[in-house]
Amino acid sequence: MTPRLPRTYPLATVPFDDAVRNQFRLLESTAAHFEGTQLFEADAGVVPGLGRPRTTARVEAVLAHYFGAEDAALVQGAGTGAIRAALSAAVGPGDPLLIHRAPVYRTTAVTLRGLGVDCTEVDFNDQAALQEALGSGRFRWAYVQHTRQRLADSYDPGDVIAACRTAGVRTIVDDNYAVMRVPASGAELGADASCFSLFKLHGPEGVGVVVGSRDLVEHVRADNYSGGGQVQGHQALDALRALTHVPVMWSIQSQVGAEVAERLTAGEVPGVAEVRIANAQDRCLLVRLDRPVARELPTAAARHGAAPYPVGSNSRYEIAPLFYRMSSSALDDAPELADWTVRINPMRAGADLVIEILRRSLHDLKG
Repeated sequence: MTPRLPRTYPLATVPFDDAVRNQFRLLESTAAHFEGTQLFEADAGVVPGLGRPRTTARVEAVLAHYFGAEDAALVQGAGTGAIRAALSAAVGPGDPLLIHRAPVYRTTAVTLRGLGVDCTEVDFNDQAALQEALGSGRFRWAYVQHTRQRLADSYDPGDVIAACRTAGVRTIVDDNYAVMRVPASGAELGADASCFSLFKLHGPEGVGVVVGSRDLVEHVRADNYSGGGQVQGHQALDALRALTHVPVMWSIQSQVGAEVAERLTAGEVPGVAEVRIANAQDRCLLVRLDRPVARELPTAAARHGAAPYPVGSNSRYEIAPLFYRMSSSALDDAPELADWTVRINPMRAGADLVIEILRRSLHDLKG
């Protein structure tokens, strides 16, 4: 039996004009914390009194200022490292943690297992169930993934964060694939921490950040006291420089994705049965084919210039459109789609190229 795609509930994106303003605002935050030649200089080491490079501390101040947070800490390990650092600062073995009832992102599951926390699942799509769990008084902390864990997830992350705050429950938000693409990050919505990868925002490999409440960020920084664990000044500056063009770049990418979805839905490419825009980790197109050739499509698309697998999902390496399988967590929830559905991200390309690669690839697979 041919599976069908569920209805999806994509998160709002940032319109182009707002993205331009956000980009300018980031430079205003930069000017507030750097002067003169400091943007051309980078130091290294555990500076006495700071415990990290001076340049790193300045970039952290820029990010805290931009996101309207009390503090920020750059960490190694990209998004996974940021989530791990924040959760380690908040909860320990046996502590209860409220999470969404859905397949957990694989690296996050490793972190939760290693911490030994007592995870309690509740369906965040069910407001009554969420309120009941929050009203139990069991939880000090909740963990929220901003993008979708299940394709049919419909909850508003801002509403979940607000409900937690009202109940006196603090929140840590996985903002990977969301920050600077959606109108407000978890921290801007009132969460105690936003955790995300700067590698996914064109920064250097391995750099992540925790942005949020001062007490939590200071705990993260205190835990990361080793010199070898610091994000050095040149890495921090590299991340900041890259970040300055991300708001506009991602707004354009979101527009292209919407155009591709509209054209495919109109029947422009034979062999396409269904299309959904989804935040299935990164914002992408889920394309269900009329034949079970989804596993072969990435290889065919690569021959026409597509990327057949991700590097960091919107990292500096990824310029060609990505034609790839659905994420592992999405397939855990809907394994029947594996042979029928691919995800496509335009990356830096326009709609014409994405559609032409798909058309040629499906034609190749007919033989």
